[in-house]
Amino acid sequence: MKAITISKFGGPEVLQLVEVPDLIPSQNEVLIQVKASGINRSDILQRQGKYAAPSSTSNEIPGLEVSGIIVDCGPEVTQWKKGDHVCALLSGGGYAAYVTVKEGQCLPIPKGLNFIEAASLPETVFTVWSNIFERGKLKPDETLLVHGGSSGIGITAIQIAHAFGSKVITTVGSDEKAQYCYELGADLSINYKKEDFEEILKTKGVDVILDMIAGTYFQKNLSILNEEGRLIHINAENGKNVELDIWQLMLKRITISGSTLRARNYEYKKRLAAEVFKNVWPLIENGKFRPVIYKTFSHRDAVSAHECMEHGSHIGKIIIDWES
Repeated sequence: MKAITISKFGGPEVLQLVEVPDLIPSQNEVLIQVKASGINRSDILQRQGKYAAPSSTSNEIPGLEVSGIIVDCGPEVTQWKKGDHVCALLSGGGYAAYVTVKEGQCLPIPKGLNFIEAASLPETVFTVWSNIFERGKLKPDETLLVHGGSSGIGITAIQIAHAFGSKVITTVGSDEKAQYCYELGADLSINYKKEDFEEILKTKGVDVILDMIAGTYFQKNLSILNEEGRLIHINAENGKNVELDIWQLMLKRITISGSTLRARNYEYKKRLAAEVFKNVWPLIENGKFRPVIYKTFSHRDAVSAHECMEHGSHIGKIIIDWES
């Protein structure tokens, strides 16, 4: 089968479309013929040698989410059958014409969505639900701040939090991105290149912050959190080492947390998939949350897809199309 592999660590040019051995599903796995693969920031880091795949997954083929058609099932699979249209959360290997994945990490493609749209969902929706709503315990009457509002995570967080009745604030890098966040349901969108979000929000306060920046944002986040506020990290693009004012933490009773999804065990991902299906899939099918696709690239042009993500001007998701 064909797969997009990392020939060596480096820039986008190291991605190569090659032939690799076919896959056979194990006892509780399904084999999916991939129609589309979602691209995530972690794929860039893996390609650069900064984010290794779990030991159970090949480090040569990136990709954490796909959509497609089930073409084979392991003998213990009970949830799916051949011909089912699904999207799936993976630990890696998603840049390939076929993938195997445990059945509990698959979800049916929501009604009304095509394969391209469905491939944009698993990594972002699972991450948003687990961090903002389970770990962050965001309530309908609270305020959420999302850094990187126009990213795949951002556009997902805005729409889901807005649908559940929370106020949403975002930071973005351009006025165009800010306007798009408003259209998705953000109550306030701050262009960090023109304004200091700390100055704007220090008198307003926020209850939950989803942060992928860290570094210099860390102390700013603490200063704007309300009492009992929750700061949740899912990346550290601006640096992983920070200084913490313990007194500020104590006086406000702030909770600082963080997580990565990729390395979590199967039972956790299976449970999370069920929660996402119960709580988020109805929002999609009722039109309260929609995937935002910035651009699709042929599987023959993964280099350009990674260049597009690294440029940073995109709004929403970038997708690899295996049918083009």
